[in-house]
Amino acid sequence: MDKMLARLESMAVRYNEINEKLISGSSFSDAREYGRVSKEHSKLQQPVELYHELVETLKHIKEAESLTHDPDLREMAEMELEELKEKKQHLIDRLEVLLIEKDPNDECDAIIEIKGAAGGDEGNIFAGDLYRMYCRYAEAKGWQVQTFDFEECEAGGFSDISFIIKGDDVYRELKFEGGVHRVQRVPKTEASGRIHTSTATVLVLPDLEDVDYEINMDDLIIDTHRASGAGGQHVNKTDSAVRITHVPTGITVNCQDGRSQLQNREQALKIITARVYDEYKRKEEEEKGEFRKSQIGTGDRSEKIRTYNYPQNRITDHRINFTLQQLDRVMEGKLDDIIAALLDADQKARIAGEQ
Repeated sequence: MDKMLARLESMAVRYNEINEKLISGSSFSDAREYGRVSKEHSKLQQPVELYHELVETLKHIKEAESLTHDPDLREMAEMELEELKEKKQHLIDRLEVLLIEKDPNDECDAIIEIKGAAGGDEGNIFAGDLYRMYCRYAEAKGWQVQTFDFEECEAGGFSDISFIIKGDDVYRELKFEGGVHRVQRVPKTEASGRIHTSTATVLVLPDLEDVDYEINMDDLIIDTHRASGAGGQHVNKTDSAVRITHVPTGITVNCQDGRSQLQNREQALKIITARVYDEYKRKEEEEKGEFRKSQIGTGDRSEKIRTYNYPQNRITDHRINFTLQQLDRVMEGKLDDIIAALLDADQKARIAGEQ
């Protein structure tokens, strides 16, 4: 409690400083600095207002406690004290949430890559099912999906598909989807009706348009080639597809779904920048021995995060021990319950970490 009050007091001091600057308006060198300070002011406003309310409530609690020693006023003071303590706890609960260190990438769009893994054709088919699941969820949220590369399989699905989902707070909602997704079901190709276990991996990255990071163009090899679809049939007869390789890391990105070579090149540069940034960040955090993303999960491809059990219509997220008997609805894009549970668990973990 004392630690929280001290932190809030320093925030209140900073808020007052910014207030004075904004009122004078003369201490800003340019519009960009003014916008940055205005944003900080807006961010501090609610916690500072709640802090002042909490300080006032604590003052009233002390006054009510002193009145409990008066026989004539004790009953009234105790009733007031009970209400004030409830208000105090309510304010603390709200402040705990507001004081959580926010992920700076939460407002970004999300770059998603899904690969079929264990299980051969069935793993690829499952990768296609996951892609459709995310597309339906995005559609329900009013988000836009832009696919930029894919490798279709003759049996169905994709061995590899990459796409961007654009909208409000997309990365915030989908960042915990990264990892190994396991499916248990009877494949369409299985004549004996045996249940198989297959997997697909999901990688989720923030679109870094607003992040201060630039890739070194000298580290890139940029090639063009003809875009191709399923079975190797050419989608067009010009070299419109673009493949970019980042030599130091070996990361390769291919974009072929744009209408022109220029569009594919811009898209590929955006994706490889995000991939390289994430790779360097991962290595840096590994060297420091830090956990990535949050305590909910690492977001790493090797981490098994969820099981989709078709015979029992059950989906289980292993990180938070969350189970739903509504797999059919989830695969139609009804991901709200799972995402809400993950965000709630992450919030609780962050609060515990702050404390």
